[in-house]
Amino acid sequence: MIHPSIDKLLNKIGSKYLLVNVVARRAKQMQETEHYQMKENEYKSKKSIGRALEEVAKDLIQIKEQ
Repeated sequence: MIHPSIDKLLNKIGSKYLLVNVVARRAKQMQETEHYQMKENEYKSKKSIGRALEEVAKDLIQIKEQ
């Protein structure tokens, strides 16, 4: 089973396209700056995409809609 589930993520962000965009940007940012919003041992995933998804699920990423 994939963690976090897509259903839980879509409750946080209403659109799959916006979710993909936000997660891709955050994952790239993590790779470039090595800045994480949680302690590294708190992440279930080892990859930056999975970690970005976990941050969305825990409401650590705020999205400003224009």
